[in-house]
Amino acid sequence: MDKRFDGFSVHLHQDDEGAWLAHFVERPEISAFGESPETALSELAIAWCAVKAVYEDRGIPVPVAPARKNYSGSFNVRVSKTLHRSLAMEAARQGVSLNALVAAKLAKAVRPF
Repeated sequence: MDKRFDGFSVHLHQDDEGAWLAHFVERPEISAFGESPETALSELAIAWCAVKAVYEDRGIPVPVAPARKNYSGSFNVRVSKTLHRSLAMEAARQGVSLNALVAAKLAKAVRPF
């Protein structure tokens, strides 16, 4: 991970005309172009510094990359009553808590970066 980008993920690709585009995956509105991948990344670093300066000048907290945030490990998800019942029944059949069942399903479905 490039330290210039404070933990934000960068997507880099070449367009149909041969120019390179670099942007933050989590904040695609922050982007830059260049004739080479290195130039696009350098321009993105300049753009990011400018964006941070605007936030600081306005007294607004600079956005933090999801990779750099602390998480509690707890969040609420609203589902239909039917799904809730189905999951609760499955958990009971397996002899595990609803939380453990859902956590296992999420871990299986989502691969960490």
